[in-house]
Amino acid sequence: MVRCLEAEGVPVLFGYPGATIAPFYDSLRASKIRHVLTRTEQGAGHAASGYARISGKPGVCVVTSGPGATNLLTAIATAYSDSIPLVAITGQVATYQLGRDVFQEVDTTGAAAPFTKYSYLVKSAVDLPRVFKEAFHIASTGRKGPVLIDVPVDVQRQAIEFSYPEGVSIRGYKPPHAGHPLQIRKVAEAIRAAKRPLICLGGGAFLSGAVDVVRAFAEKFSLPVVSTLMGVGALPADHPYYYGMLGMTGTTTGNIAIDRSDLLILIGARVGDRAITRPDSVEKTTTVVHIDIDTAEIGKNVGATIPLVGDAAAVVSKLSEMDLEGDRSEWLRELDVHRAKEREKTLAKQSKSGFLNPGAFVRMLCEKLPENSVYVADVGQNQIWSARNFRANGRFLTTGGMGTMGYSIPAAIGAKAAAPDRCVLAVCGDGSFQMSMNELATMRQHGFPIKIAILRNGKLGMVLGIQRTAYGGREFAVDLEGSPDFKLIAEAYGIEYQRVCDMEGAEKAVERMLSSPGGYLLECAIDPEEGVQ
Repeated sequence: MVRCLEAEGVPVLFGYPGATIAPFYDSLRASKIRHVLTRTEQGAGHAASGYARISGKPGVCVVTSGPGATNLLTAIATAYSDSIPLVAITGQVATYQLGRDVFQEVDTTGAAAPFTKYSYLVKSAVDLPRVFKEAFHIASTGRKGPVLIDVPVDVQRQAIEFSYPEGVSIRGYKPPHAGHPLQIRKVAEAIRAAKRPLICLGGGAFLSGAVDVVRAFAEKFSLPVVSTLMGVGALPADHPYYYGMLGMTGTTTGNIAIDRSDLLILIGARVGDRAITRPDSVEKTTTVVHIDIDTAEIGKNVGATIPLVGDAAAVVSKLSEMDLEGDRSEWLRELDVHRAKEREKTLAKQSKSGFLNPGAFVRMLCEKLPENSVYVADVGQNQIWSARNFRANGRFLTTGGMGTMGYSIPAAIGAKAAAPDRCVLAVCGDGSFQMSMNELATMRQHGFPIKIAILRNGKLGMVLGIQRTAYGGREFAVDLEGSPDFKLIAEAYGIEYQRVCDMEGAEKAVERMLSSPGGYLLECAIDPEEGVQ
């Protein structure tokens, strides 16, 4: 198993050992592969996800059977929802004990089946080289995603003549790539005929490596662009053709653009209920082009007038070679007016005394970040404030499909492992921070100087907002009273700390945090009454 990982060129993996994965760990000792011991199995999966998203290669996580495997399932489901390539290795009880409900046995492959691309229960060590080769291929091709390899402890102890396959051929698994020429011509015709075309970018733009291609495409043909949550950062926030994030917590301009467009070009976007809340109305008034590598995603949420199955980078590259010129100046001017009004309204918003304006804080933070930084947002109000105000020249990471609280810190650790020379920042709320603050030990043990900003309002803010708008303001089970003193938490883990409670002190605090050579915890006081709009 270790030699398989070495053959795949895996430099680092994230894990948490146990009895049924002990043979693997015993062999790992002699390998040059770096092992990062996270403090929870879920943290190992999220760290592997952060690594994959920055490196562009499958992240690897390893845990033991039973509760180790079930703890990992949330991270696997998170990666599956966001199409992140992972290879998850789990230990399992001995083959002769399978199905007997022995200590720490669980049907791992069965439990993970709904949210893995594929899973293996390996019953002979002879199959391991083939299984590993296939797993890495499946995880990193087509619609990317997690693959699970469940290995019984007695299989790990078997001896074989090792030979790693040079290639892989899986019957029935042939992901599309180029896109059908006839469908591409139909898309080109639709673009030429449209008066108000609009591109909507999702996370697939990053996964396919299409970001630069799409940007050049939009610039060449003067096509406005909006993004889903997972597509934030594909175009810089100050790009003249970018009009913000769409959806129920998106920008006003982004949603107006969707409503007014006569041609919507979805690229690597699932556009679920939080992105387009009324798909029926869009289908009735708009020609919808849906470009995606996964046939099952096309038309799932919004009916596609022109479906186009293929790799986004390959498809858009072909479209860029065609004549798609048209006069879009009036359409762009209309959107520019809405964007200018929204920005003016946003900048005019003031924060209450003793609190930071979260939107203004995120914008200032982004201005201070070094170029090519990685900004990892958690889930909750902090995620929305971050996505709406992200301005940095770098990557924006978050969990969109599953919305898993506690994602940011372990994912930031994985991102830092993939890019040790880049500044990596985790932004979370005080609720999500407490779901993964034990990973501060991982940061300290393995020397990951992650910067962490906690937007603290003492509430589960998103849930509170729902209770106020949909449940008559009846607030229940959202007060985080009893939370620890974060200064003492930082001291306990040997991490620098500072607290800010106004915008005047925030700028210097951010500069101090970013200039610190080690990990840093910046606590930011946010008004509990602050909403996401």
